[in-house]
Amino acid sequence: MAFSLFDATVKNFAQVLGATEGVLAKGRKHAEEAGKDLDAIVESKLIDDMLPFRFQVVSTAHHSMGALNAAVSGEFSPPTPQGEDYAGLEQLIKDSRAAVDGFTEDQVNGFVGNDIIFKIGGNEIPFVAEDFLMSFSLPNFYFHATTTYDLLRQGGTPLGKMDFLGAMRMKR
Repeated sequence: MAFSLFDATVKNFAQVLGATEGVLAKGRKHAEEAGKDLDAIVESKLIDDMLPFRFQVVSTAHHSMGALNAAVSGEFSPPTPQGEDYAGLEQLIKDSRAAVDGFTEDQVNGFVGNDIIFKIGGNEIPFVAEDFLMSFSLPNFYFHATTTYDLLRQGGTPLGKMDFLGAMRMKR
């Protein structure tokens, strides 16, 4: 069975970004019905020494759309949240999904062997695109999408596993 870089990345990014759109919509609905402040959700954390909800959502976008863009540009750096409010975070995920959907199979499979430099602080960490996407961005993507889900779930949003999984790619 042929399994491509496109299959391993774009299809999974699109699935989880779509699910994250739904999770954020449920979070908004729950907050509005419960009279919760959406700004408080944006600043919420699971524990004091972690970055807030805003960073988790921005990182979900950054490790999908941003990672694919890095395979084009050859450079990746940590995300820099810009003070997005809840609506801005919802729009960011929608925009990320649209951007991910814009990558073609030939384009993504053509990334194999391309150099990507991860720049963090004064350090530069070299990767080839497939290793960057599979061993760095994809795990980070799932981590931040899961943390987004967890923060909303902890805040009382009625979410279940199927909300996180989104539209699975079943045999037709």
